[in-house]
Amino acid sequence: MAAAGLATGGGNWFSALALGVTLFKCLLIPTYHSTDFEVHRNWLAITHSLPVSQWYYEATSEWTLDYPPFFAWFEYALSHIAKYFDQEMLNVHNLNYSSTRTLLFQRFSVIFTDVLFVYAVHECCKCIDGKKAGKELTEKPKFILSVLLLWNFGLLIVDHIHFQYNGFLFGLMLLSIARLFQKRYMEGAFLFAVLLHFKHIYLYVAPAYGIYLLRSYCFTANKPEPAASSLVPTLPFQEGPLPCILGSKLLGFVQCFGQSALRHCLLSVGKAGDASIFLILTTTGHYSLFPLLFTAPELPIKILLMLLFTIYSISSLKTLFRKEKPLFNWMETFYLLGLGPLEVFCEFVFPFTSWKLKYPFIPLLLTSVYCAVGITYAWFRLYVSVLTDPPIRKTKKQ
Repeated sequence: MAAAGLATGGGNWFSALALGVTLFKCLLIPTYHSTDFEVHRNWLAITHSLPVSQWYYEATSEWTLDYPPFFAWFEYALSHIAKYFDQEMLNVHNLNYSSTRTLLFQRFSVIFTDVLFVYAVHECCKCIDGKKAGKELTEKPKFILSVLLLWNFGLLIVDHIHFQYNGFLFGLMLLSIARLFQKRYMEGAFLFAVLLHFKHIYLYVAPAYGIYLLRSYCFTANKPEPAASSLVPTLPFQEGPLPCILGSKLLGFVQCFGQSALRHCLLSVGKAGDASIFLILTTTGHYSLFPLLFTAPELPIKILLMLLFTIYSISSLKTLFRKEKPLFNWMETFYLLGLGPLEVFCEFVFPFTSWKLKYPFIPLLLTSVYCAVGITYAWFRLYVSVLTDPPIRKTKKQ
């Protein structure tokens, strides 16, 4: 009944999802935060207190400014709001400074800048082929994709507990991809260039962008727009840059497996094979983030949130592709179920063994190796799919 009510409201369901996750993020404000909290506080202090010429040379703190210039100016802009919360947080010499107002400002700065991510998700949803749309709102690909992105477990714990600004950066990335889908190539290229000036780690996606833009924009004089399937076999929405770009992302983004899963959300609602890859990647990748939250109060939060997100992901995509073969084979099912015993051993058994003092690294080692197997397998399946799936030809009507 609730789904039907939202459906009658047109796009109101998207606003409800966005508002709901925003309120949930507010509930996470008091939780544990990592040293990244102090990193960004120090960057606020550096950009606010010192001339531009000294930003990249200031070394009072070990957390020196090491992001590209646009992110430095982003911190500079935030600092002029921060001064109304607590001026002391902007003192370069106040190392490891923390106060209630500082906490509130930094947490809300992440929540507020996520507005760009919400808008980007909305734009990406416009690009989805609605042929698989069911009668119920909850079975529609746009709704499923919106939930998988807006309520992404990895983003929630990395940004709103651990503390980073990935949502804002992913917003630029997703908006750039949406503009490529919409054949607004110059905007897409511009947004990606802006993204590179915010965080240099996205540089390894540049070759994929370059190849796609050359084929789809530069080499199209006196010819109709080419189907993206002529560049690479299609994966998600029958056409577009995602196979090339996200394939590169999956290969290169070793910093955080869970965030690679975020980008692969876009592939998951197009074909059953891609949904299977996404579920393996997102479940394994999200579990690999567990060591980031090592404090006791966050243990039930991370377990419950991951269970809810994983159950929804599997059930919604199974419903979407219920007329096709099962999403997992026996080997994949066995591997994913193995995450449960691994968690039980790492969190509830190992701390009570004699190995805890002598070999404290064992839980992290086991988690890393086990998750690496799943990530590598997902990478392998993705590239087999890209290289072997036949391209989908566009009809005259399309």
